[in-house]
Amino acid sequence: MKKPLVYGYRPELALSGADAPLPPIETWPNQHRGYEIRIESSEFTSVCPKTKLPDFGALVLCYEPARLCLELKSFKYYLLGYRNMGIFYENAVNRVLEDVVKAVRPVWAELVGSFTTRGGMRSVITARHGRRRPAGRR
Repeated sequence: MKKPLVYGYRPELALSGADAPLPPIETWPNQHRGYEIRIESSEFTSVCPKTKLPDFGALVLCYEPARLCLELKSFKYYLLGYRNMGIFYENAVNRVLEDVVKAVRPVWAELVGSFTTRGGMRSVITARHGRRRPAGRR
């Protein structure tokens, strides 16, 4: 007999996807200082661990590189690793930022995840690392 699908929240769901394996983020040496890189990905997908329904969103990563920059193809494959992963999008945004910071060690970084409307509500999650310096103070 098939077990019925339960929609209630369980505390272990909060950890879903926290340490799931993902493709590596590659880097390349930065040649300049004091500038900002903005990467926009309009096709982010993951799976809600509670409902098992897909989540769709757009990610915008802004960072000031120090010694390393993100290699875009590897970053795209990294993001595709979330496609079938059960993870709350709040956790996904924070995990992506943490993994980017580990890979490139930027001066500062900010990641904004804008997710499609669900149940009449739209969520925008912002995670930050370090502090953005005012223009002209590099």
